[in-house]
Amino acid sequence: MRRADLEGNPVKVAPWLLNKLLVSGGRVGRIVEVEAYHGANDAASHAYRGMTPRTSVMFGPPGFLYVYFTYGMHWCANVVCGPDGEAAAALIRALEPLRGLEQMRAIRPAARRDRDLCNGPAKLCQALGISGADNGTDLLAGEGAGPRRGDGAGGTVAVRLLDDGTPPPKRPGRGRRIGIKEATDKRWRYWVPDTPYASRG
Repeated sequence: MRRADLEGNPVKVAPWLLNKLLVSGGRVGRIVEVEAYHGANDAASHAYRGMTPRTSVMFGPPGFLYVYFTYGMHWCANVVCGPDGEAAAALIRALEPLRGLEQMRAIRPAARRDRDLCNGPAKLCQALGISGADNGTDLLAGEGAGPRRGDGAGGTVAVRLLDDGTPPPKRPGRGRRIGIKEATDKRWRYWVPDTPYASRG
């Protein structure tokens, strides 16, 4: 993965992230569903009204992990994208579990099938052990990006974004974003067609 690949408009970067790998220790999942959020141009974005301590990571550089807490009980993970200084991110909505499934099952005993381990943004964070401690983590560590923004000191296990050569779908599924109250008309949710691992929405 190159940081330059993530510097574009989130509406372009989000579908490009499909079929990339999210890795946390020995647990690996293939990204099969994402949503784009575009800062000042998007009323549904956490950064719509500008930078705050919570959203500072979203303002770049690209390639970092933005993790937020929702509903008082769940973590959700985003890949920061767009030009440095412009808030943008792609929410990772679902993964196809590839490795470390036994550990995922132990963490998510309520999942009756493997397809239910990571078929939602909160589920995948739980399955991969991603939490607020990972906010601000450099997903492309080793490539260099200057100082990191945000309050995260990094979790106990490195979280990384990798490319194993599987291309994104030429014609990804596309629809409206889920669980938001603003900008509900934007068709900025993308998924791998026919995957059984996408979220139920």
